[in-house]
Amino acid sequence: MLHFSEDPSITEFRPHVAATARQAEPYVWAVDAGQAPAYWFPRQCPRALAWVTEGTTEADRRAVFGAAPEERVHVIEYGWAERLRTVRLYAYRLPADRFAPFGEPAPHAWVATDTVLPLGPAEPVGCLLTLHQEADIQLRFVNNLWTYWDTVTTSTLGISGIRLHNATPR
Repeated sequence: MLHFSEDPSITEFRPHVAATARQAEPYVWAVDAGQAPAYWFPRQCPRALAWVTEGTTEADRRAVFGAAPEERVHVIEYGWAERLRTVRLYAYRLPADRFAPFGEPAPHAWVATDTVLPLGPAEPVGCLLTLHQEADIQLRFVNNLWTYWDTVTTSTLGISGIRLHNATPR
């Protein structure tokens, strides 16, 4: 399990209710390697993510990806480009046996209900642009996320919107 942070000095993760939580239970949040790319961003950066699924139609795939071979795209606003380029992001490795899957119909995160200690010190993630490139994820910049978000939320693509409340208003 992984937890991403701009703070390299965390020594324990205590359950808490996030300010944006939809549930009242306190959790320690983590992601698995498959979900990690959604967190290769400054923490507060609003982002709209889309990917091809088994149910994605060819028309929707073509509309979002064009002729490109990639099957995942991350979109952020230009106002976050410099911060994306300069942020120092760290990954904490956490013991998997402390976590349970979270999310319906398919888990999108993992949660623990007790304090969790990292397996070691935080590790620098490195250049976020390079991570996207090496993972074959399109990284796009737009003036405003909402037009893109409106398109993908009515498509057959898999989607995730993170920190959208920080996006430029419509």
